[in-house]
Amino acid sequence: MNTSFLKKLKLKKNNDGSYTGLKSLKTSKDKFDSYSPVDGKLIASVIASSESDYNKIITTAQKAFDSWRIVPAPIRGDIVRQYGNALRENKEALGKLVSYEMGKSLQEGYGEVQEMIDICDFAVGLSRQLYGLSMHSERPSHRMYEQWHPLGIVGIISAFNFPVAVWAWNAMIAMVCGNVCIWKGSEKTPLCSVACHNILMTVLKANKIPEGVSSIVTGDYKIGELMTKDSRVSLVSATGSTRMGRQVGAMVASRFGKCILELGGNNAIIITPDADLKVALTGVVFGAVGTCGQRCTSTRRVIIHESMYNEVRKALIKAYRQVKIGNPLDPKNHMGPLIDSSAVESYLETIKAIKKEGGKFAVSGGVLEGKAYLSECYVKPCIAEVGPEFKIVQHETFAPILYIMKYSGDLENAIEIQNSVPQGLSSAIMTNNLKEAELFLSASGSDCGIANVNIGTSGAEIGGAFGGEKETGGGRESGSDAWKAYMRRQTNTINYSNEVPLAQGIKFNL
Repeated sequence: MNTSFLKKLKLKKNNDGSYTGLKSLKTSKDKFDSYSPVDGKLIASVIASSESDYNKIITTAQKAFDSWRIVPAPIRGDIVRQYGNALRENKEALGKLVSYEMGKSLQEGYGEVQEMIDICDFAVGLSRQLYGLSMHSERPSHRMYEQWHPLGIVGIISAFNFPVAVWAWNAMIAMVCGNVCIWKGSEKTPLCSVACHNILMTVLKANKIPEGVSSIVTGDYKIGELMTKDSRVSLVSATGSTRMGRQVGAMVASRFGKCILELGGNNAIIITPDADLKVALTGVVFGAVGTCGQRCTSTRRVIIHESMYNEVRKALIKAYRQVKIGNPLDPKNHMGPLIDSSAVESYLETIKAIKKEGGKFAVSGGVLEGKAYLSECYVKPCIAEVGPEFKIVQHETFAPILYIMKYSGDLENAIEIQNSVPQGLSSAIMTNNLKEAELFLSASGSDCGIANVNIGTSGAEIGGAFGGEKETGGGRESGSDAWKAYMRRQTNTINYSNEVPLAQGIKFNL
């Protein structure tokens, strides 16, 4: 495998050949290895942060916050603008690293870096729009208004499936709001974290920005626990499984900290008799097999009206035969590998559970073997015919397994099926019927944080707030007014009279 893109990123090795994002600190001797799911080869060894490292980073971040919070927001925005430009210069190399270390297709690797660039652009504009409200007071000669102040240290815990973009969604917004950030990336994609951090450090250093405005810690869940339990970290934004979210949420809540949780998705597309099948099939197939089914917004369920079930089933089988699987750095391939052998095991266990409950496979699954598949992590995307009552349908498997099922009668029945799972992230309806579309988007329609019409569940534009409901966590990141989660609201009242009017006419003889 040609890994010349690593040289272009100018990743500096330690004397022992390992990498670290903590160049200014004395790090522990512990290392962990990053293996590519593409070919099973060792990409790099990365130094694991120690508890001592973590505490030094926190101390440095606290000092940096004191000066960074008083930098005018438009100037903070200009730093983010420069980082966006640096990402443009490194887009090809960083996109290849994302693809190679995570396993998603090269186009998706480039796309993820583009999301980083887009959120930088969004944050630059936001830096001049951190608006508060002005309100009329009931008291004469008084003025009321509200303003927003930065929280302090923002901890970001990101997952392997979007190893760079989700961090940027949080960090770029948090930074223009005046916060400082500490990033704990996935231990499955550590080199992506180091690369993004190094690029940002180049920008900060060129502008003489104090060390600690942005930092990373590397390691497993233990280093993340330090962050979630630490009262010095004002906000923890965590992306991962629902199980992980319960632990993080409880730890942060116990110290009255703030949380943004982006957890599991079990996303459905409803296909009605009024759907454009070409549009519907495109949305379903990309949503189900994109990133090898390892997106939180991946399509897991397709709820099809019984009158067209056989037609859709037949079309999906035909479409799946055209999916090209292999080395994700080859632009001709649509789908790469799962992240690791544990993900493959989960995929196979889910297939067994489907069969045990009586499900049938319109397209069979299994592990792929042969010269074209450079590791044991390549699997077949499969389609399982199930009923909405199947227990396995209630659970999300991070793999290209698609459940198809029937609904009868009115659209309300399909919406009830869609909403019957514990998760509530992304949803979609395929229909050209205006009444059906509006019902789906109404208060009695989809209970998800994202609800689309004639577009799939997978992916999201940075201009909108991203997040879900129920066991998905309820947090919001990225666009719209999600920036408010990274700030504290303050209500101000100014009395410009010579009197102090008291409530209910109370008076003191002073």
